[in-house]
Amino acid sequence: MKTIITTLLLFGFAATAFAQVAEIGLHGGASRLASKNIGQIVTATTPGARGLDVSLADGWRFGFRLTVNNYRFLGSEFGYAYNRTQLRFETTPPQQDGMAIHQGFYNFLAYATPEGNPVRPFVTGGGHFSNFVPPGASVTEGSGNTKFGFNYGGGIKVRITPTLGIRFDLREYVTGKPFDLPNVSGMLRQMEISAGFSLLL
Repeated sequence: MKTIITTLLLFGFAATAFAQVAEIGLHGGASRLASKNIGQIVTATTPGARGLDVSLADGWRFGFRLTVNNYRFLGSEFGYAYNRTQLRFETTPPQQDGMAIHQGFYNFLAYATPEGNPVRPFVTGGGHFSNFVPPGASVTEGSGNTKFGFNYGGGIKVRITPTLGIRFDLREYVTGKPFDLPNVSGMLRQMEISAGFSLLL
């Protein structure tokens, strides 16, 4: 019996000695869009006209991330975020209707402090897809328009207990513009400003 208890205690102490190897967490925050114009449409009442500008509005986001710390100063993560925005028609006054952007991503992370440190500033970069679902449609119906892009940014992670941490992220997502409307140019730029809680594994 003493041997079993001693073995269990040794395993317990060894587990606490290992650095954090992974984390899973939820985040939420703001979604700010730049280069919002996604093209034009010509309405039936104005044939031959220049067209009606269509854009997307700022909104909010909510999602999760799973992070693996591969090395002392390096990690990788993947996750998902639901973004709420508005499809906006630049009439007078403007008309708009709510729509969703579903986002999946994979990123690399480089930390300023080694694994196990309670405060870890980081920079990150990676790739993502964004599925734009127009008003009245559902992603389960396959009616969204998917565009691919890249993202980059940084943030900070802070361990507040042995198993709980908080993090703050600032990222820019650069994505092709959705729906392939005429007279579109440039890329859609989305700024994430978020905070969240993580379970440290």
